[in-house]
Amino acid sequence: MADFTAKDVKALRDATGAGMMDAKKALTETDGDYDAAIQWLRERGLGKAAERADRESADGAVAVARAGDAAALVELKSETDFVAKSPQFVALADKLAAAVAADGEGAIDTLKDALDDLRVTLKENIQVGQVARLVAGEGQVLESYLHVQNGRGVNGVLVLVDGGTEELAHDLAVHVAFGKPSVLSREQVPAEEVATERATLEAQTRNEGKPEAAMEKIVEGKLNGWYKRVPGGVLVEQPYAKDDKLSVTQFLGGAGVVGFAQAVIGL
Repeated sequence: MADFTAKDVKALRDATGAGMMDAKKALTETDGDYDAAIQWLRERGLGKAAERADRESADGAVAVARAGDAAALVELKSETDFVAKSPQFVALADKLAAAVAADGEGAIDTLKDALDDLRVTLKENIQVGQVARLVAGEGQVLESYLHVQNGRGVNGVLVLVDGGTEELAHDLAVHVAFGKPSVLSREQVPAEEVATERATLEAQTRNEGKPEAAMEKIVEGKLNGWYKRVPGGVLVEQPYAKDDKLSVTQFLGGAGVVGFAQAVIGL
């Protein structure tokens, strides 16, 4: 008999949106293995996919800065929003971003003493999170977007566009803030991740009773939808935030995306 508790059933229901009996059956069928139970539910279309994130959920602030043809994005992490909203914390995040924009990611090391002082002053474990820097070449446009909440940035974006206008690049940055893509193109999605999703969709489609002859076409259609997902999908394939009848590629017209970076507090 599978070894799990009512608390395990509740956790699985909260994570997947499945009904109580379905959650219990999933745990029974998988001998109480939580991750396997999520997969079992997904394959049968009985619950939404659980959100997974490799990065630790933490509070903090995001800052962006520009220096000539370069722009930087820095995430400064804290334990509480109380600290994250403090003027000293926000000021250091801004200072870190400006240093990286001007001198590269190695500039973080020059501000170690300031970080140590802030840890002592604010009595929290303060760490530098994501750091990114993009540099515009000839014919390229670099833009940024920062969503500010309670006096500190919480969602920062950099985009580098080839052959576009400043307005287009800014609109793309706003889209990234909303769409939270994980990669720029399909080629950047790890092959093993694609293989796992394809296998899941095949099992799901079989369990729906679809004919074997149509299996490949149905699965391919579902996989294309998976690439377009919001959040977490492929940037150029996502529906454009301001007009979801267009993909981001269609919105861009003849312009191309060279690169992007994003940091979101709590993600």
